[in-house]
Amino acid sequence: MRRAVIAWLAAAALCLGAGNELEKARDRQDRFALEKSVAELKRAAQQTPGDAEAQYRLALASSYLAEVSLELRDKAQAQRVGETGVQAAERAIALRKDVAEYYRVLGTLCGQVIPANVLGGLSYGKRAREAIAKALELEPKSTKAYLARGVGKNYLPAALGGGAEIAIHDFERAAELDPKLADAHLWLGLALRKVNRNADARKAFARSLELDPERVWTKQQLDKTPAQ
Repeated sequence: MRRAVIAWLAAAALCLGAGNELEKARDRQDRFALEKSVAELKRAAQQTPGDAEAQYRLALASSYLAEVSLELRDKAQAQRVGETGVQAAERAIALRKDVAEYYRVLGTLCGQVIPANVLGGLSYGKRAREAIAKALELEPKSTKAYLARGVGKNYLPAALGGGAEIAIHDFERAAELDPKLADAHLWLGLALRKVNRNADARKAFARSLELDPERVWTKQQLDKTPAQ
C-alpha cells in the first residue's frame, strides 16, 4: 500500500504542470523525456488502478509521445504508445464518466493511431468521433476538443469521412474560442497547406510561433511551406 501511495505521489508531482513539462518536451521533440514520463506514469497507473487521474495522466503523456512519434515519422511507435494511451483513457472514463477532458484525450489518441493503422481507421475514426462528441457535450466550448476533432479529421482519409477541408473548420473554431492556443494555428496551417493555400498556411504557422516560439515542428513546417 505504501509503495502505491509513493508511486501515486511521484506521478502527481511529475504531472503537476503535467501539461507544462510534457508540452515542453513535445516542443523540443524530446522523445527520450516523453518515453521516461510514459514509463513512470504507466507504473503509477498499474499500482493505482482505481485512480481515474492516474489513468488520465498516462493517457495524456502517451498522447504527447504519439504526437512526437508522428512528427518524427515513427508510425510504429505512434501506434504502440497510442494504443497504450487509448486503454488508459478508457479506464479513466470507466472510473469517471463525467470528465470532458478524459473523452478529449481518448479522441485525440484514437486519431493518432490512424496514420499507422489505416486498416483500423474506420474503427478508430468512429471511436474518435464518439469520444470528442461526448467531450463537447460535457464542455461545449472546449477548445482542445475542437482541436482534437480537427486533428482526427485531418488524419482520417477523405474516403472514410475525413480530410483537410473539413478539419479546417474545427481548427478555426478552436482559434476563435482561444486565440492564444498555438496548436490551433499550427494545425490550421497544416490543413491549409494540404489544400494548397500556402500563403494562408504560412500566416497560421507564423502566428503559432509567436505564441509558442520553442515548437520545433512548427518551425519545420513554416520552413518547408512555399510562399505561394
